Amino acid sequence: MQIDPVLENILEQARWAPSGDNTQPWRFEIIAPRHVVVHGFDTRSHCVYDLDGHPSQLSLGALLESMALAASGHGLRMEARRRTAMPETLPTFDVHLIDSPGMPPDALAAFLPRRSVQRRRLSTRSLRASEKAALAACLPPGYSVQWFEGWRARLACARLMFDNARLRLTMPEAHKVHRDVIEWGARFSADRIPDQALGVDPMTARLMRWVMQSWRRVDFFNTWLAGTVAPRLQMDLLPGLYCAAHFVLLADAPPRSTDDYVAAGRAMQRFWLTATQLGLQMQPELTPLIFARYVRERRTFSRTDGMQELAQELAVQCQAVLGATAFDRAVFLGRLGAGPAPQARSLRRPLQDLLVAPATPQ
Repeated sequence: MQIDPVLENILEQARWAPSGDNTQPWRFEIIAPRHVVVHGFDTRSHCVYDLDGHPSQLSLGALLESMALAASGHGLRMEARRRTAMPETLPTFDVHLIDSPGMPPDALAAFLPRRSVQRRRLSTRSLRASEKAALAACLPPGYSVQWFEGWRARLACARLMFDNARLRLTMPEAHKVHRDVIEWGARFSADRIPDQALGVDPMTARLMRWVMQSWRRVDFFNTWLAGTVAPRLQMDLLPGLYCAAHFVLLADAPPRSTDDYVAAGRAMQRFWLTATQLGLQMQPELTPLIFARYVRERRTFSRTDGMQELAQELAVQCQAVLGATAFDRAVFLGRLGAGPAPQARSLRRPLQDLLVAPATPQ
């Protein structure tokens, strides 16, 4: 398919937007050189983490913000309007690129392909006042950041992630997700997470690969051999301690609608790209918020005995860490710090694989 060169460049850059487990929940329908339909989707039907599709909606917001940033380099302003008649599971946006003479390019666009997830340990150097100020200033109106710094605060966050990982690694509903999203023996992956980017040592990775082939093996190791301890130490507790700070992005009002989560995703992407611009590395820590919401809304996510009760304990722990006033307004949780870029990472599907034919001849 032949594409207008400017539009092709914008989409090439925007496709690097982050998404949960590298699902890339978007496809592009090119209507005209300055009109694209973004066909979004979510994974709520088979992914326990994609509660009501909100994590996927965050990703779609990051995509739209990425399109706006890339467009600014061509003197174009982006306008996106969601098609409200579409099902909630298929968020669809008409994106128009409008000539805006004199519009300066946004400096964050240069960091779109470089932004990545660093799951390994980071420097414990405290964030500089200038770094925190830049990260706070990059957020659009309606959003703010709350920091968790110092040994005691980092330990509380690390314990939350360590305990949360026990839930993630001992329920069959999550095992199905993990089994499908990891690409074993890989440093890079176009549509999944390469095992070398998980943050575990090679021996633990080999054991995980063998164990995760069946839930029966997972259950046996968890029950009799403390099978979650090594992954939780390497992927959650130690990285949670070895960083500059944890943070939570807060909306002024609790998010409710698809549009609220899309807007939060745009704010998240600006924050992440600004961190990259500052030479900081980042890792999302979203799952405690997801399971806390399951608990708040009294929704069942697992048929396994004890999982709901464990989630209830984690929700109390999460609220204690974040604080009661921030708990309902939290849209994104993560950790960051100085350190090298990851040597292994998720890539993206080629742009041609993300294009769909127009629904009707143009």
